[in-house]
Amino acid sequence: MTILMLFLKSHLSLDGANGMLEPWFQSKGLGDADQVLAYFAVSKLGEPPIDGKTDTNPEGLTAAYGKWASAVAARLHAGGLSCKVLDKETFQKQMLEKLIWISAFMLVGARHPGATVGAVEKEFRSEVSSLIAELASAAAAEKGIVFEEAIEERLCAYSRAVAHFPTAVKEFKWRNGWFYSLSDKAVAEGKPDPCPLHTAWLKELKVV
Repeated sequence: MTILMLFLKSHLSLDGANGMLEPWFQSKGLGDADQVLAYFAVSKLGEPPIDGKTDTNPEGLTAAYGKWASAVAARLHAGGLSCKVLDKETFQKQMLEKLIWISAFMLVGARHPGATVGAVEKEFRSEVSSLIAELASAAAAEKGIVFEEAIEERLCAYSRAVAHFPTAVKEFKWRNGWFYSLSDKAVAEGKPDPCPLHTAWLKELKVV
């Protein structure tokens, strides 16, 4: 059984999996690969995982798609973790929401050294709200989708669930880099930047 873990958020050695891997899948002919969107976290080795259950999604946010999705969900359930089985379109929307979450919260946090994910949600809510709206609009236009209402509330609720996580802009190619590529492409074609705030803050931090 081959399962490609898209977004296993961990403080171990798995942060590189937390990002947009769709272009890589396609380049390898894996467009129909089974996928798991993991909203559970391990703070440090030996500690039990924190499930991705929030006040807006008490049923949990972890989701699986594909032939083996039900089998994966069953194994996670057996380990005390939640997991939903989704169709491809619904899964893609939730995958993009997770990408927006990590891109927005890590970038805003980086602008305020030492800020945790929880601090961003509580103290810099207006900044992250503006960035979430901008990135969601760009992603929706690029993929031709419509996100469910209250995306900001869902992402902020998850941040409260993992409030102690530190923030930093890293794994740029797989995270913020996907949005920056949309900006780069638009500007090259003489069109307005779909993510001007995102671009400005990346330049402010000298990431690009």
